[in-house]
Amino acid sequence: MEMFKHPIYVTQPLTPNISEVTKEIEKVIESKWLTNFGNKHELLAEELKNYLEVDHLSLFNNGTMALTLGLKALELTGEVITTPFTFPATVQALDWNNLTPVFCDIEEHSLNIDPDKIEEKITDKTTAILAVHVFGNPCNVQKIQQIADKYDLKVIYDGAHAFGAQYKGEPIGNFGDMTMFSFHATKLFNTIEGGALVYSDELYSEKLGMLVNFGLSSPEKVEVSGFNGKMNEIQAVIGLGNLRVLEEERTNRERIRQSYVDEISKIPGIRIITNRKNRESSYQYFVIEINEDEFGISRDELYYGLKSYNIFARRYFYPLCSEFPWYRNLDSAKRGNLPIAWEKVNQVLTLPFYGDLENEKIKIICDAIKEIQFKNVL
Repeated sequence: MEMFKHPIYVTQPLTPNISEVTKEIEKVIESKWLTNFGNKHELLAEELKNYLEVDHLSLFNNGTMALTLGLKALELTGEVITTPFTFPATVQALDWNNLTPVFCDIEEHSLNIDPDKIEEKITDKTTAILAVHVFGNPCNVQKIQQIADKYDLKVIYDGAHAFGAQYKGEPIGNFGDMTMFSFHATKLFNTIEGGALVYSDELYSEKLGMLVNFGLSSPEKVEVSGFNGKMNEIQAVIGLGNLRVLEEERTNRERIRQSYVDEISKIPGIRIITNRKNRESSYQYFVIEINEDEFGISRDELYYGLKSYNIFARRYFYPLCSEFPWYRNLDSAKRGNLPIAWEKVNQVLTLPFYGDLENEKIKIICDAIKEIQFKNVL
């Protein structure tokens, strides 16, 4: 097999109709209202509430800011139980709120936080559970809520990968106290950079409105210590345009997912992590897990082998957040307390997955996987 002439990356951003968006951007420029909760910002917020089927939503300039200010609005202190198997932004939001992460191991099958191991982590300093819908696969939200109710804890979900996903037919944003969605360019839905919080209590709306805008309650009154985390009008225009093409993208990703499944399910030693259908999945990524004993080579050998074909997969999430130097001294970060997370972080690989990926390229990617396996096993 020959390598791809041009690199095949793990993702490619969804983009709106350029002529439609150009006209809308021209209107924004002519209006001179470029930021500070303009018409496009407000329209996008309403359309997202309808799409996500939620009652309360606030927009931000990125998902990390959304999560950071969401935690601030909840007025948490002490310790927050979370997963080590996530993107750094999850725990960085805790850092900026002076909160200590308590790492809990993950489920072997879903790779989400293991609810059966949460309760043993709770102390008198615990104020919340910060769970992640890993790769867009929903957490066991029912078990997590039962634990939170028992100990009077807040529940925040990092739903950066979970845009549009559902849990047993219920939109994913309707669980817990808050859910953050990321609208980064790599996400299923994007505003180039951006994010949102959805939340159960309308009272958070006013507070978040201040936190995202320097703590201002009026032009001359500062009530809380805030940030500048506003989404601007150009970002909102991109979001509105992408909402119009989103369902076509989801349909294309379902086709791509099925093409991968048809090919990869024939290969011993590979398990598909993101194999849910319809709205139970966000179709954010296509992720596999390599069992070295059955597959014959390690995840890393496959990862580097694919690069030689100009295929750029991703070891996602690698390394574990518990391995960051400023967390290694935590008891919960010790390797012996996170056996499943340590196993899976060395097995998981994210393959190229986006709406414009043609079936013939998927076939070549899968053939490359087989060829790399064959060459290395011999």
